[in-house]
Amino acid sequence: MDRVLRGIDERPEVVVLDPPRKGAGRAVTDAVAAAGPDRVVYVACDPAALARDVATFAAHGYRLDRLRAFDAFPMTHHVETLALLRR
Repeated sequence: MDRVLRGIDERPEVVVLDPPRKGAGRAVTDAVAAAGPDRVVYVACDPAALARDVATFAAHGYRLDRLRAFDAFPMTHHVETLALLRR
């Protein structure tokens, strides 16, 4: 991910993240924040990993603007979450 962002010459308006269950992690969230998008759309399948990454984005000046959970797998503990972060 950070290799892709380093190859972009202009600042993106929006970055969409759909990381694995473990979340994006510090290296990716730092790289996305350094690219300076106005908005980050984060698709998460683990609320704990999302919370950790949202905290990392908050340290870079982003705030959680909207959050929506989807019970895509009824009768299980799995919840898909869509979060919008704004700078």
